[in-house]
Amino acid sequence: MIYTVTLNPSLDYVMHLDQMNAHCVNRSNKEEIYPGGKGINVSIVLNNLRIPNKALGFIAGFTGKEIENVMKQLGGDTDFILLDRGISRINVKLEADKETEINGMGPQITPSDLKDLYIKLEQIEEGDFLVLAGSIPKSVPDSIYKDIMKMLANKNINVVVDATKDLLLNVLQYKPFLIKPNHIELAEMFNVTLNSDDDIVTYARKLQEMGAQNVLISMGGDGSILITNEGEVVKISVPEGTVINTVGSGDSMVAGFIAGYLKTKDLKQALKFATATGSATAFSTWLATSDKIDDLLSKL
Repeated sequence: MIYTVTLNPSLDYVMHLDQMNAHCVNRSNKEEIYPGGKGINVSIVLNNLRIPNKALGFIAGFTGKEIENVMKQLGGDTDFILLDRGISRINVKLEADKETEINGMGPQITPSDLKDLYIKLEQIEEGDFLVLAGSIPKSVPDSIYKDIMKMLANKNINVVVDATKDLLLNVLQYKPFLIKPNHIELAEMFNVTLNSDDDIVTYARKLQEMGAQNVLISMGGDGSILITNEGEVVKISVPEGTVINTVGSGDSMVAGFIAGYLKTKDLKQALKFATATGSATAFSTWLATSDKIDDLLSKL
């Protein structure tokens, strides 16, 4: 079974305008509303691939209930904790001549709420996958991902972490199965400038030395590099296509990697599947569909 954790999910309200002008009324010409959050994106793409998974996290208020409703309409299995205060955040994304985002805060999460999450995480069994993805709300301790992995350390589960800086670095001692920073995040973690693939490999190996089993570095249009748990370096290019939307492409890569690995037990094939899945999202208006993924797989 695959479990995803999204600590601060959202409703993403996307508004399309020809032009955004300050200090006056602007009117959209198209709108969409999607459930958002990195773990939720992973769950949706896995659902599209017909791979069973369960989305965990916190929701609150009418927006939280709508997140859960949409997830179920998309065929997802959820086990969210419904808080009795606040509302799940609404993120407003303005798509015009210039892109602008206004992200909400989300509800307050208490230590008691976190205990409820830990109880749900105890259902995870040996061999399962757990995806910890995204930033965390201010009310949650910075050690949350590390605390979760410490609690589950003896269960022999496959933990995938897609986070930045200390959130990621702090978990490495618990040997996550996969981490997926992009090349910009990798540079920020070590406060360096990465000028070549060799530089990327050098610093990705440092993350392995700190405990990560497999390190996947995404590089946008330049493809990605995987350093496997056996030390092999594999680079793959992205298929040709027109980029429409990059939001969620990294999350889609995570979903694709897990899906590919479960199907083949081969890390190189998992990388190929991850690349097709991430590109399928980038070439679409929203998240990757199985048909789009299959089409791109044939081109890799």
